[in-house]
Amino acid sequence: MQDASAGSLGGRIGNVSGAVLLGGASTRMECDKAGLAVAGVSGATRVARVLDALFDEVLLAGGEPPADAPGRRVPDAPGPVCALRGLVTALAAATSPRVFVVATDMPLLTADLVLALVAWSEADAVVPRTAGRTHPLCAVYAREAVLPVARARLAGDDLALRGVLDAVATVWLEPDDVARIDPEGRSLVNVNTPEDLARVEEILAGS
Repeated sequence: MQDASAGSLGGRIGNVSGAVLLGGASTRMECDKAGLAVAGVSGATRVARVLDALFDEVLLAGGEPPADAPGRRVPDAPGPVCALRGLVTALAAATSPRVFVVATDMPLLTADLVLALVAWSEADAVVPRTAGRTHPLCAVYAREAVLPVARARLAGDDLALRGVLDAVATVWLEPDDVARIDPEGRSLVNVNTPEDLARVEEILAGS
């Protein structure tokens, strides 16, 4: 495990950038998830604030970020609307050698999980997985190694993020490790449906 504080300036990490991928229109939520209010605060703002407390550089990649979301606005790279395009956008805009990339619809993300992923390894990609599910949109990527692969797959209309992970040196944060860091299993919860939103708001109301 690496030292997550390495390269930090003023208490924040300077050698890793943070990037929030702003969601587009969601067919299940029927709205832009970046601006969706979760307990009165937009999802993008909640996630960006977590990253802003940890990293010197925070990117808001694609979409229309809420006005109160901290970070540098970055327009989407050319290509089809998909998570891979967001990954390319974030990696291309980052100034650090490694980038923590997270989707906008994870409002319960914790600093503990982010720091664990940053500290876990300096592989090309460090990705958590839980109960057979992988989470490439809450992961750390080495910019130099991953960006060319992601760009080539985007240009070739081969859009699955799993293909990127298979093509680079990927290290997994296994379910037992995730459970130790996040015993309540909240950090990786996605808000994809109105039911998900109600569940997250109930959790926030009780915390």
